[in-house]
Amino acid sequence: MEQTTTYVFLAGIGNSGPDHWQRQWYEREAETSVWVEHDSWDNPARDAWVKDLGDALAAVPGPKVLIAHSLGCTLLGEWAREQGGDSGGVTAAFLVAVPDPEGENFPTEAEGFSTAAYGAPLPFPALVVASEDDPYGSLEHAVTAAGRLGSRLANVGHKGHINSSSGLGDWGEGWTLFRDSLV
Repeated sequence: MEQTTTYVFLAGIGNSGPDHWQRQWYEREAETSVWVEHDSWDNPARDAWVKDLGDALAAVPGPKVLIAHSLGCTLLGEWAREQGGDSGGVTAAFLVAVPDPEGENFPTEAEGFSTAAYGAPLPFPALVVASEDDPYGSLEHAVTAAGRLGSRLANVGHKGHINSSSGLGDWGEGWTLFRDSLV
């Protein structure tokens, strides 16, 4: 019997609210999805967030696909770096709006996250989705991060930080990209 794939959602700082495509996807796919929760969404600490992700993945049997946005992408990289090549049952990842921890707009309240998160290939296929006008990570940064992670890159044009402020709603284009690329 084939096991169902679980979608594991990794939101960024502040969490993803009801108008964010990520929350809308989660709610639509709720029967086969997990939302990684954190004690502090506004003052993220790397070690606590990595533990939260590890605990969430350990609690889910079978194959898992990660759907990360913003700081959730950096979290994924930090977790993978600690795993040392063990996929933890993750079969693929969709990383949207990868922020630059050394960029001028990276949130100062995010403690311990670094560009080292994008330093080694992931042990599963991944797609980095980037916007040409993301204030938290340039397209050049996304290209570099994708290369270091051994991931493919999709440039979706001018969509800002690809969040609720971008006015994408359910972001059908992203869902098609996700389904066609990874699932």
